[in-house]
Amino acid sequence: MFLLRSTVFQILFYILNLVVMIVFSPLLLLPRKWGGWVMPVWSKILQILMRFVAGIKVEVRGRENLPQGGFIAAMKHQSAWETFALIPLFSGPTFILKRELRWIPIFGWYTAKYRQIPINRGKRSEALTAMMLAAKQTIAEGRQILIFPEGTRRPAGAEPKYKSGVAHLYRDLNCPAVPIAHNSGLYWPRSSWRVYPGTVIVEILPPIEPGLPANVFQERMVAEIETASDRLIEEARQAKRPSPVLEQVDRLRQTRSA
Repeated sequence: MFLLRSTVFQILFYILNLVVMIVFSPLLLLPRKWGGWVMPVWSKILQILMRFVAGIKVEVRGRENLPQGGFIAAMKHQSAWETFALIPLFSGPTFILKRELRWIPIFGWYTAKYRQIPINRGKRSEALTAMMLAAKQTIAEGRQILIFPEGTRRPAGAEPKYKSGVAHLYRDLNCPAVPIAHNSGLYWPRSSWRVYPGTVIVEILPPIEPGLPANVFQERMVAEIETASDRLIEEARQAKRPSPVLEQVDRLRQTRSA
């Protein structure tokens, strides 16, 4: 049953993405300010699909911790889910994403039109310089920078591997950074065709105000995100039908502690 439901969802997910991109494509020819609603609406359409086909609901805690204006949102990265589902939480979301996504037909045009920040992972120093220039402009405009500090998706329960890029942003942009934890990897696992019904819990943690040394900020951010993410994974065990991914979580934790 999981496999059939997952197959239907995955097929509809990619078809719906393509349809939405084509339907909204005339906006690419209009001034950017006229299309500010595109990303949130796109996200909500996909979440409706997830709710009624995959059985994945969402609970968001801590909305009151989101500051006004520009800030950094440092998000746990376990799944494809958070790449779109968290967008409606922000008034001016700007993802930092790998440059190769710009090369995807149609989708790449949207990332350019709505000024998402590409980064060339192959040229670290040049990439950081370009990222910082774009990020400063984003914050000056009162928009939010959405970043996955681990750089790539990590399985729920896996040892975290955070990069230093977010600490450089925090230090140089002099703005708040909001840690965001969740347990999406239990329901849409990394590199898996299967999706599992349940409730993804998102926890928006209190902002870390500017002014800390970069290394102190990094340690605090990692500790807060990981502590909250682990707590949300444990909370998911209490569901009437716990996700089968929890078995993998336990194996990964045993490997880490061995």
